[in-house]
Amino acid sequence: MTNFPWLTAIVLLPLVASFLVPVLPDKEGKTLRWYALAVGIADFILMCYAFWKNYDPSSATFQLAEKYTWIPQLGLSWSVSVDGISAPLVLLAGLVTTLAMFAAWQVNIKPRLFYFLMLILYAAQIGVFVSQDLLMFFIMWEIELIPVYLLVSIWGGQKRQYAATKFLLYTAAASIFILVAGLAMALYGNNLTFDMAELALKEFPLGLELALYAGLLIAFGVKLAIFPLHTWLPDAHGEASSPVSMILAGVLLKMGGYGLIRLNMGLLEHAHVYFAPILAMLGVINIVYGAVNSFAQVNMKRRLAFSSVSHMGFVLIGIASFTDLGISGAMLQMLSHGLIAAVLFFLAGVTYDRTHTMLMNEMGYIGKVMPKVFALFTAGALASLALPGMSGFASEIAVFVGITTSDVYSSVFKIATVFLAAVGVILTPIYLLSMLREIFYASDAKAYCDINPSCDISDISLKSQGNQEVVCFGTNCVLPSNSEFSDARPREVFIAVCFLVPIIAIGAYPKIITNFYDSTTVVVNAKVRSAQGKVALTKQNPVLSQSLTAPQI
Repeated sequence: MTNFPWLTAIVLLPLVASFLVPVLPDKEGKTLRWYALAVGIADFILMCYAFWKNYDPSSATFQLAEKYTWIPQLGLSWSVSVDGISAPLVLLAGLVTTLAMFAAWQVNIKPRLFYFLMLILYAAQIGVFVSQDLLMFFIMWEIELIPVYLLVSIWGGQKRQYAATKFLLYTAAASIFILVAGLAMALYGNNLTFDMAELALKEFPLGLELALYAGLLIAFGVKLAIFPLHTWLPDAHGEASSPVSMILAGVLLKMGGYGLIRLNMGLLEHAHVYFAPILAMLGVINIVYGAVNSFAQVNMKRRLAFSSVSHMGFVLIGIASFTDLGISGAMLQMLSHGLIAAVLFFLAGVTYDRTHTMLMNEMGYIGKVMPKVFALFTAGALASLALPGMSGFASEIAVFVGITTSDVYSSVFKIATVFLAAVGVILTPIYLLSMLREIFYASDAKAYCDINPSCDISDISLKSQGNQEVVCFGTNCVLPSNSEFSDARPREVFIAVCFLVPIIAIGAYPKIITNFYDSTTVVVNAKVRSAQGKVALTKQNPVLSQSLTAPQI
């Protein structure tokens, strides 16, 4: 079945399935949630089977390629394929989105619309990663914005309208740069084309390359939450429901990193030579700024959101490293963080379901009644702080070694970059472990109701149940036997384990995933190294080029 349109089927399955949601007979949402979950699982199995049977990880070429003429007058085609950069991100999107729909099992407000939007979002995410036509890439990028806006604005918190509007304004405005850059590249030269393979063969003047690179950096920088374009992210995470936050952190942030590798490095390699040190500096700022800001957050999800800002800094440093290991580390960081952030935001939602608050100073001592949640949350936090043996450690150490061994930058630049990034690494366990302490151990709330005057214990006979410890959660006091603060249910444990198993597996043996994309990242790095060599050569012999000059780093 090598001629079967695998990627088209993977994109269209959730899209077509979404249009059946409005006509499914269901009043309480039970049929809808099973239907959406079944579609997600079927699509994930389909992509796993397609890659297992037809994808060769040792090849750096595009595979499973399909191309159908769409609008020939504009040179627009339905062109899809995958390589080592896009294939693992397709699998990540499938896993995270499917488990996010499973995490939204208890949605009871407009469930029909909710699952319709989730399936549309599923298809759009996959479409972004497999598109090989730049205009199709832009269309998929824009389609993804609409479901996210509605999912945040309808099922979010008290400030959901503000957060959703801010997300839409930032990302939609930034997307204009993708369209303008795409049109400029397509129209340049004698042939009109949006095909990325053909665009890669065009030779743009350096001035145009730099302008295109800057525009795309803004577009992808907003999605990747690069400082100072990140401010939409904490608001969106703070107000979005946890299933939506899982997708925001687990998949949507990675679109920015994917765009930088696919378009900025792949099509504009000469401009990348000039912008790489800027990316490295922005990466350092992201790491330190995100870590420091996490300390100031009392909202659990906002703390995790700033943690994501910090971790995306390693992606930027890896992309800027000019080394095979550095770019491999950037890819591994995107995949690792996608799993870790998704499980942490999921467990934040599990905790919220029990405590009905995101404010950590209103929690405390709940580890006693929710030991499973505590254990799972701790495992996720340890992965996020790069504990050796987990995927976070493997990705961050690869980035560190990659930038350290780069022969492009001066020793002073490398030392400063590594030192400042290490400061962020040191801060990470402090804010994550303090978060665990506030949630599961000490807090401003008292441990016993009979010494907390804010508790209403009129309906609780403490004297008749003196042998039971009374647990307080902020101003809500209950006896453990009557508590609604139940431990993790089997469904919740299953979802968390589905994330933690690959996190631990990748940490123990990173080649499980690096073998999937290393052949491609080596080719990408070879291309930018070749461009760097040409740029450096022009410094010694300006006659070789009238426009290229070597950057001073």
